[in-house]
Amino acid sequence: MNGQVSWVELCASNEYRGRWVALDDCHYDEGTAKPVVGTLVDADDDLVELCNRVRDADCHNCAILYVEN
Repeated sequence: MNGQVSWVELCASNEYRGRWVALDDCHYDEGTAKPVVGTLVDADDDLVELCNRVRDADCHNCAILYVEN
């Protein structure tokens, strides 16, 4: 999965469930404040590793979110 992806897709994907994801250009539902869609930048089991890679890639406007099991 690369590029624009819905939050529902991420949550349904075995690849991302239980992991941290970095989303750029993330849009949220105004009523619930939950993510709706964003551009997938990266994902990792380790939050620190993900944040380091996102920082090193000079992506400063990413939302870092956990995809529940």
